[in-house]
Amino acid sequence: MSWLNNFVRPKIQALVNRRNVPDNLWDKCPSCEQMIFHRDLEAQLFVCPHCDHHMAITPEQRFANLFDDGTYTTIELPKVPVDPLKFRDTKRYTDRLKDAQTKTSHGDAAIVAHGTMARRPVVLCAFDFSFMGGSMGLAVGEALVAAARLAVLQRAPLVVFPASGGARMQEGILSLMQMPRTTVAVGEVRDAGLPYIVVLTNPTTGGVTASFAMLGDVSLAEPGALIGFAGPRVIESTIRQTLPDGFQKSEYLLDHGMVDAVVHRRDLRDTLARIIGLLTNPQPQADVVELVEKSVEIPEATGGKEVTVDAVPVEDDGAGDKPA
Repeated sequence: MSWLNNFVRPKIQALVNRRNVPDNLWDKCPSCEQMIFHRDLEAQLFVCPHCDHHMAITPEQRFANLFDDGTYTTIELPKVPVDPLKFRDTKRYTDRLKDAQTKTSHGDAAIVAHGTMARRPVVLCAFDFSFMGGSMGLAVGEALVAAARLAVLQRAPLVVFPASGGARMQEGILSLMQMPRTTVAVGEVRDAGLPYIVVLTNPTTGGVTASFAMLGDVSLAEPGALIGFAGPRVIESTIRQTLPDGFQKSEYLLDHGMVDAVVHRRDLRDTLARIIGLLTNPQPQADVVELVEKSVEIPEATGGKEVTVDAVPVEDDGAGDKPA
């Protein structure tokens, strides 16, 4: 009897009364495969604390990290024709769209929001790679055009966060037409004298790279991001050569002059705020020094002869103009 009371009954009670433990408390890093507690991962802005791998995040998470107090307003994007080519492969295109919309709660791969960053107005357009690989179709083209026009209307900088596999094949030539459309939209922002900043995230490839993603006045990138037109395997099989280590990674592109800086996610808000402040503040950052043409005697350089220097900064010390 004691065996039943002391051993069997506690085992049965523990089995029956077992509490349900949520299965989403831990996340595995796709790079180093370390397990990370979900609250720690959120505090690290979804950057692995073990290997510094930058994981994919949703547009809403990006907006909350960048806008002042996490406050922003998304805009309703123009409606586009659904399945204009009646495309079907293993599934109907309409079914793929419905599955992606259910999975992400987004209408398509790009979301546009506006608010303030460091008390300056700014328009952000971010991609969701989990929506059909962030592929660019009619809806994404309309989103970029709407973001550009909103930036011009609000006299605000436009910041874009692409994460895409390229043009959406289910829309054929219509998806490729978004490349010139988005390029023209970027031109409208530039014509208005407003900054256009691109933050390249992992991955940025295909027609997105070949259009608006490489047209930024300032091009930033997150660490370790894959950036290019065709993938490394396609290039290797085409040229039949082994590519260098880190080829098409953001650090490799920085070394070869294709991006201006590689910025850690924790520093991205401050970096963007500083860049926007420099590009939108018309006031000089220091006192302006008057430059005048002066004749200056430089014995060592000219043998005692006077030479004319086109621009010499001068200071007024009460005894007339003297070269500084």
